[in-house]
Amino acid sequence: MRVDVFTLFPEVFPPYMDSSILKRAQEAGLLDLGLHNIRDYATDKHHVTDDEPYGGGGGMVMKAEPIFGAVETVLGAPPQIPVILLSPQGRVFDQRVASDLSRLPHFALLCGRYEGVDERVREHLVTDEISIGDYVLTGGELAAMVVIDAAVRLLPGALGAENGAANDSHASGLLEGPHYTRPPEFRGWTVPEVLKSGDHAKIACWRRQQALKRTAERRPDLLDNQDLSEEDRRLLDSD
Repeated sequence: MRVDVFTLFPEVFPPYMDSSILKRAQEAGLLDLGLHNIRDYATDKHHVTDDEPYGGGGGMVMKAEPIFGAVETVLGAPPQIPVILLSPQGRVFDQRVASDLSRLPHFALLCGRYEGVDERVREHLVTDEISIGDYVLTGGELAAMVVIDAAVRLLPGALGAENGAANDSHASGLLEGPHYTRPPEFRGWTVPEVLKSGDHAKIACWRRQQALKRTAERRPDLLDNQDLSEEDRRLLDSD
């Protein structure tokens, strides 16, 4: 997967992108990350990338020229891949969107700043808009890292285990159940006996039950979209 990121602050990406799973994904050739500073494509003496909005109002607006210049220089004119603007006005990012992106060989992320981008960027360059939630950040850089992280961990081999992400919260439409590790007892709190039994069928059943119950307790709205079997309903009702 190739991801090109267009931003005014490329320096914020390496500390996170060059760590842990994302670092290993790049070393394994699963992720090819390109970071491009929009300011480098401003043509005026001072490399200005924002200006006051027409009609007045607070804040500044990112100019169209350097954004078009950056994206078209790197990706061609017009770009032949998805160009996604990170914006609080976009469609809400979730596991389904992450899964869709993980199947793309190449896409670009455009990080907004200030009051946003010149509307002509939206109309004539961007192909999609994504929001990571109903709140406003200082810029799209954090959102871009969230999108990349969520998509990359779904790539085969990124987590090491073949189906490592299959049971993550939201991967199946349910929240993930509890996990335990050594020691078997800590401050008098013990690990459920079923997890130490070695009986894989019973463990799978227990984990399914815990996922169902946790979802019912914390996100009951998610169950509305689940086609629950009779066994699932029995597990939900049992202690």
